[in-house]
Amino acid sequence: MMDHNPDYENKRRSSNFGPVPVKEGEVYDVTIEGIGEKGDGIAKIQGFVIVVPKTQQGQRVKVKITAVRGKVSFGEVVGEGSPAPEETPEETETEPDEEEQ
Repeated sequence: MMDHNPDYENKRRSSNFGPVPVKEGEVYDVTIEGIGEKGDGIAKIQGFVIVVPKTQQGQRVKVKITAVRGKVSFGEVVGEGSPAPEETPEETETEPDEEEQ
């Protein structure tokens, strides 16, 4: 009899949908892209759906994956996400003192 191998289980379970890009217990930065029928936030990593309760569309959060079920996973907010690359504050000010003269 073979030992239980969770990696094998994940690969077998996901064979119809491709590899699962998230792992249960791991934490990911995500953006809530929409709201589901029951009011939960919906995020995606490489097209893989993560259902995140108590979030709002557009919110960036750190999510801990609590369950992976077929082609969807469930997560809980564990903190604020880091800004998306396009949201990272950049120095947009003009050169100092040049325009003030």
